[in-house]
Amino acid sequence: MIRLTNIKLALDHQEHELEQAILTKLSIKDVQLIKFTVFKRGYDARKKNNIFLIYTLDVETTVNEQLLATFEDDTQVKETPDMAYKFVSQAPKNLKNRPVVIGMGPCGIFAGLVLAQMGFNPIVLERGQEVRQRTKDTFGFWRKKVLNTESNVQFGEGGAGTFSDGKLYSQVKDPKHYSRKVLHEFVAAGAPEEILYVSKPHIGTFKLVTMVEKMRAKIFELGGEVRFNQRVDNIHFTDVDGNECTTQGIEGYQNQKVTGLTLSNGEHIETNHIALAIGHSARDTFSMLFDEGVYIKAKPFSVGFRIEHEQAVIDEARFGNNAGNEILCSADYKLVHHCSNGRSVYSFCMCPGGTVVAAASEEGRLVTNGMSQYSRLERNANSAIVVGIEPEDFITSEFASNRDYVLAGMEFQRRLEEKAFKLGGENYDAPVQLVGDFIAGRKSGEHGSVTPSYKPGVTYCDLSETLPDYAIAAIREALPAFDKKIKGFSMAEATLTAVETRTSSPIQITRDKETLQSLNTQGLYPAGEGAGYAGGILSAGIDGIKIAEAMALAMTAEQQP
Repeated sequence: MIRLTNIKLALDHQEHELEQAILTKLSIKDVQLIKFTVFKRGYDARKKNNIFLIYTLDVETTVNEQLLATFEDDTQVKETPDMAYKFVSQAPKNLKNRPVVIGMGPCGIFAGLVLAQMGFNPIVLERGQEVRQRTKDTFGFWRKKVLNTESNVQFGEGGAGTFSDGKLYSQVKDPKHYSRKVLHEFVAAGAPEEILYVSKPHIGTFKLVTMVEKMRAKIFELGGEVRFNQRVDNIHFTDVDGNECTTQGIEGYQNQKVTGLTLSNGEHIETNHIALAIGHSARDTFSMLFDEGVYIKAKPFSVGFRIEHEQAVIDEARFGNNAGNEILCSADYKLVHHCSNGRSVYSFCMCPGGTVVAAASEEGRLVTNGMSQYSRLERNANSAIVVGIEPEDFITSEFASNRDYVLAGMEFQRRLEEKAFKLGGENYDAPVQLVGDFIAGRKSGEHGSVTPSYKPGVTYCDLSETLPDYAIAAIREALPAFDKKIKGFSMAEATLTAVETRTSSPIQITRDKETLQSLNTQGLYPAGEGAGYAGGILSAGIDGIKIAEAMALAMTAEQQP
């Protein structure tokens, strides 16, 4: 087939105009066009009252070879690439030990699923509950302020992405088209087929719940296991010399290899291959790995607030007279500002027509996140407005860690969360402030036109106490700058809710670029967001596939005579 890119049509174009655009572009007659499919559909809204759609199309004609030769120098006419997923291996007989996947967020699900599809019968361990019970526990926390530290927004089947906007787009490089494998598996599990072609696909929490269940069932059908309430308390290693091919000599770290693990119930599982897909909030596991000598390094992340506007304000600012168009749906945005103090402030995890949610996973600490359903029809739009933080920041300011070590970022997060919990009333209500008051440096007393959506509840206060001074100064500078890009963004009655700390993992469990194993620990495969190798549902799923392939190739090689 032939792939045509950058085919532009009016927002309100008729269906037949798409076919005509193909005929015009290729200079062919309608009898020469056999069929076409939409591979991608996006839009250009830079001129809000002159929005147009942009298509990528896969086209079959009776003269494909001639057309490819004719348009050889046209970058918008190329042969459609082969994007079908191909398994790298099939499990050999008589495997000594089964592979284990720790964590069942998007990364763990795809690692487990692809291993199962290749016949390796993986064991998937999830510390939290299955997704329906987890949903009950999470909504119960939002209603009654009773936190289950093992079943919440962060922990449980489906991972943190279950209680989010369900975004399925990413900027990661994907030369092997793993994203198509992820999207096709989602569609097979019940996602709407539009996620295969819209430019910014999303699913939403309620649809994700049933999809996750179907993917779990598929793992079982293929010979794998999924176990819930199975927190891994220890991973066991044996020392090896520096000549082992999958480990590297790192000063201060002993080369070692995986021999098994122990669960919180005392059960021991022997295995030599573990996919570590634990998510960005598994702080106890981070500490255990650090204590066991796995090579870890600190990495940057970002902290800040959730900002809320009425969705209608964002729609009008982005789409003008086209606000409410069925194809455009609820408007989103992406903003960045480089501040005079050297910091960068940017929007993150924007949730059109959604809500701000309580995302705590530890008692006495408060965390926010954003969530949307598939419809995106809630009254407010929200996103994180966050400031970049570097490892040197972890040991400075009033929120600094007591220790200068690789887990200092984790301690920095905890101190921010503890402060927010205290300001909110020490009952999981969140501290909030109106944007106008925040910029002016005065405490807020009540909401205006924008009603905070955070549950269980909110407490009005001065948010300048919730972040280091440099972060507060940066956000105060950025908000008016964002207003120049989206009219009304810094409106006085927009609402800020504290605190957003879990934008990404505070560490990277560094892995070898070829084998994808830990630099000093053979058989340990750091994966997904928790290891610092993903940043959302799609990129985490892609990383899960990569890890499954690496494990499969290693296990197959070990069986060779």
